Amino acid sequence: MNIYAIIMAGGVGSRFWPRSREKKPKQLLNLFDEESLIRKTVSRLSGLVAPENILVITNQAQATAIQEELPEIPAANIIAEPYGRNTAACVALSAAIVSKRDPDAVCFVLPADHLIPNVELFQADLLKGANYAYELEGLVTLGIPPTRPETGYGYIQIESGKPEDGVFKVATFAEKPNYATAVRFLQSGDFMWNSGMFIWKASVILDEISIFLPELAEQIGTLKTVIDTDKFDEMLEKAYSQIKGISIDYGIMEKSHRVFLIKASFNWSDVGSWEEVYQLSKKDERGNASTGNVFTNMTHDTYIYSPHKFTSAIGVDNLIIINTEDSLLVCRRDQAQDVKQIVDFLKHNNMSDLL
Repeated sequence: MNIYAIIMAGGVGSRFWPRSREKKPKQLLNLFDEESLIRKTVSRLSGLVAPENILVITNQAQATAIQEELPEIPAANIIAEPYGRNTAACVALSAAIVSKRDPDAVCFVLPADHLIPNVELFQADLLKGANYAYELEGLVTLGIPPTRPETGYGYIQIESGKPEDGVFKVATFAEKPNYATAVRFLQSGDFMWNSGMFIWKASVILDEISIFLPELAEQIGTLKTVIDTDKFDEMLEKAYSQIKGISIDYGIMEKSHRVFLIKASFNWSDVGSWEEVYQLSKKDERGNASTGNVFTNMTHDTYIYSPHKFTSAIGVDNLIIINTEDSLLVCRRDQAQDVKQIVDFLKHNNMSDLL
């Protein structure tokens, strides 16, 4: 069984403005130490997936920076989508490439920007999923047992009954719930957080795409003969100009009858906002977390990032303060999800120098 890893790295990380920019988005940031999130993602695969079997699907604005960040991955494995078309296109494209190189291969499909500290447990769960996907040709997802009534994540419900070797049949997918529904999901015990991580044979996911997304299958199918040739980029642009954007969850996982779930045994965060960075950061006795030249007095439970300028905060609580060379963000921690509105404002007002 040969294993490939597909790292989805096309996001812009709009909730992490002003640090996250189009050419250096969230996955390329070192939010917790000297390693970027995408570097951590690749490092977690060490000993499990050979570098030549790792593909990164990104966009043209980020491809060069990702090549510099991950020099051990062959340049031919850094695939730049010409247009953003959501995750189903990314999955179909990567599966087509892997299938041509190795028709029997199993793929791990992983977001580039998650935080998973327990590498041994993570790899064990991946191997369990790989064996199941290889032998029984299922579509396996890793579900995170919820620890709180979280409204920022999608959920996956597992069927009742005894699982087969720790692998559960999936009953349904649920969108991000309101708080009352999230409480009910948590109490039920049969809803997991949707991690967005998948394991399948490349041939099996291509079969499912041909059933549920036949137009996408046809468009990606036109690339089959030119994969790993000098005609690939030209044909990729032509195919993507016709592809309609749809998520792999909505397009395939919610419809297929071959979907299974493994409960993750490792700690996990999708690092979805500055609030999540604050929660995961080391704090002082007043609950503050800071990076850079920072002074605080009578300030509590606040996250400050200011490596370039001296920043002081007096008598404030529960804030996010991000001070970069050209921009300043100040927001309440409980409104960290709304930072993406700033990016929308900048786009609509032609302030591209700040994007």
